[in-house]
Amino acid sequence: MKALVLEEPGRLRLSERPQAPSPQQGEALVRVHRVGVCGTDIHAYAGKQPFFEYPRLIGHELGVEVLEVGPDTQGIQMGDHCAVEPYLNCEKCIACRRGKGNCCAQMKVMGVHIDGGLREQFVLPARKLHVSPTLSFDQLALVETLAIGAHAVARAQVERDEWVVVIGAGPIGLGVMQFAKQAGAHVIALDVNAERLQFCREVWNIEHTIVVSDATLEELRALTDGDLPTVVFDATGHPASMKGAFEFVAPGGRLVFVGLFQGEVSFFDPDFHRKEMTLLATRNALPQDFKNILGWMENGEIDTSPWITHRAPLHEVPETFESWTNPRNGVLKAMIELA
Repeated sequence: MKALVLEEPGRLRLSERPQAPSPQQGEALVRVHRVGVCGTDIHAYAGKQPFFEYPRLIGHELGVEVLEVGPDTQGIQMGDHCAVEPYLNCEKCIACRRGKGNCCAQMKVMGVHIDGGLREQFVLPARKLHVSPTLSFDQLALVETLAIGAHAVARAQVERDEWVVVIGAGPIGLGVMQFAKQAGAHVIALDVNAERLQFCREVWNIEHTIVVSDATLEELRALTDGDLPTVVFDATGHPASMKGAFEFVAPGGRLVFVGLFQGEVSFFDPDFHRKEMTLLATRNALPQDFKNILGWMENGEIDTSPWITHRAPLHEVPETFESWTNPRNGVLKAMIELA
């Protein structure tokens, strides 16, 4: 069985692995058809991903086909096409008992803490498969990255006609923008890259975009009649951006950290208290987020056509991956084809 191993930062190698075992009760054997490349994979390739050890099979945005199910396994059958919820939670800790398995105390994320999907076949818990009878494997591999954005917007409880700022116009930020718009908010996109903001305007139909500069605060005041946005999402995972985001929040507003980095974030406490600001983290997504995304995609509420900008078959990825990490190449979402 072919698999793509990230042996160390900057080095991917195609290798042969033993065939996957037969699934046990509650498990399914799947064939991987598509793997989407996300920021987590790129950070791991660069050696900057927290919670990561080498060597590792990366890849957690997956479109798969069920080949076999274990005995007495319900809800999945051979031939099903599925998106994968790649967060293996323990189902026993306090977070899991309270329905927050996305932040399980013993969380194992495929492609980060344990091997991911850059292999032809593997076995996983059947409860982590979300079936769609109509979506393509490309679309199924996009569900996880969209679920991250949907969960972030749900965490913030975005309301109709609120002013919302999304800092960072990469794939996760674009997902947040999509679902903030769906909630009826007025969305402002911030980024240091003018080309990404042009994409936001022309493809994502984001009316208001701002190139980050020393004048950003005043530009936000001007757009919001002096009020500032009531919700600010930082999807950059950049410490300076995350620290600076505090000043963009209106009094009584919410700041949501979608991205993360390995380090500390500091803020000016008097301003934080003066505004009675709410600070939220958002991690992964919940099963209901996956179900919602599948439903919206199936009924046409989500257009996936702009997402995939680059693709390659598995055997070309060791030579191609480096180019996908270069922002100048305009990669929004690269898709790896295995079958």
